[in-house]
Amino acid sequence: MSHTYTGELAALLTAVFWTITAIAFESASKKIGSLAVNILRLFLAFIFLGIFGFFSTGFFFPAHASYHNWVWLSVSGLVGFVIGDLFLFQSYVVVGARISMLIMALAPPIAAVTGWLMLGEKMNFQSLAGMVITFAGISLTILSRKEKNPESSSGNRLNIRFKYPVKGLLLAFGGAAGQGVGLVLSKYGMQDYDVFAASQIRVITGVLGFAFVITIYGAWFRVKDAFSNLPAMKNLSIGAFFGPFLGVSFSLMAVKFTSSGIASTIMSIVPVMIIAPSVFILKEKVSLREIIGAVIAVVGVSLFFI
Repeated sequence: MSHTYTGELAALLTAVFWTITAIAFESASKKIGSLAVNILRLFLAFIFLGIFGFFSTGFFFPAHASYHNWVWLSVSGLVGFVIGDLFLFQSYVVVGARISMLIMALAPPIAAVTGWLMLGEKMNFQSLAGMVITFAGISLTILSRKEKNPESSSGNRLNIRFKYPVKGLLLAFGGAAGQGVGLVLSKYGMQDYDVFAASQIRVITGVLGFAFVITIYGAWFRVKDAFSNLPAMKNLSIGAFFGPFLGVSFSLMAVKFTSSGIASTIMSIVPVMIIAPSVFILKEKVSLREIIGAVIAVVGVSLFFI
């Protein structure tokens, strides 16, 4: 297959995979908790990646990785999987997958800013305009005008409030920051290394990181109890297959064969793609305002990288 559109196609498939995994992990996280979901889905992803590696290269474990690969992909795993996903999965519990993935539309601009700071990549006026439009679209969705109280002393002052818990929005932002920074670190650490083996290195770091977090919180009993919840384990397995196995691997393939900006832009259509399953599967009520806000956010991200 020609590499002309390999990166773009990989990014589009990544968006599809992440839409599926967001729905699956929201359901699982609400049943067994985000900590249990995180470590179990990474452990399953390690098995999936190992099996794939064994049949494709003859090695179950990442082979021939350089010191540079191990160091920077491990750092990327800690930033993206442990820190970023620790926030993201808890945001699923607080505000749901749809709003969380909308906030995740900030990941591409965060990745661009990180690339500017770390790698000297350029940012121009159009990029800044795209960032403003993205913020505007997200704000349109998560903010609403509070009804005026005739007896209030505030008079005619405009009173704006969040439609969703601030805690959940901040958690989702933490997830976006982790993904954005982690993507830049992944590209720097991967270089010409195999994308699936690179994903497995990141997953290994993620498993070790969450094992440490769960030990600190004394939450291993939650992991044990998760195995008795068959519906949650089913959703978790689906999410692990389409998320840290296929989704993350294809995202690395995307940035390998095309620019980080183009890949991030295509992957950022998840907030729009997730609207339909949120309505028909999760039975959420989605307003026209929220749909318009999601579309504006994606347009803003696209402008950021045109």
